[in-house]
Amino acid sequence: MSNTITLPEEKTETRTRRQPPYHVILLNDDDHTFQYVIHMLKSLFGHSPERGFLMAKEVDTKGRVIVDTTSLERAELKREQIHAFGPDPLLPRCKGSMSAEIEPAE
Repeated sequence: MSNTITLPEEKTETRTRRQPPYHVILLNDDDHTFQYVIHMLKSLFGHSPERGFLMAKEVDTKGRVIVDTTSLERAELKREQIHAFGPDPLLPRCKGSMSAEIEPAE
């Protein structure tokens, strides 16, 4: 007869840690048309023209609008894509892209 002792298995609980979400915030300026904002939001975020219009209206009246809530890495990417989108071809005085910032979502 063998003297083997079997111990009960330890149960370990695995929890997936989620990254905290961040907002991508588009900032207002007077050098971009609603058409530009709507086109940019559709191109970069997939927002419908209707949603893009509402966001363009909000950034125009309130000075800022949350255009996406996502992981920090994706928020940084989207902010850089906004900064690199280029000038508004409908306004000759426009010299560059719109501005955006990211902040932790609460």
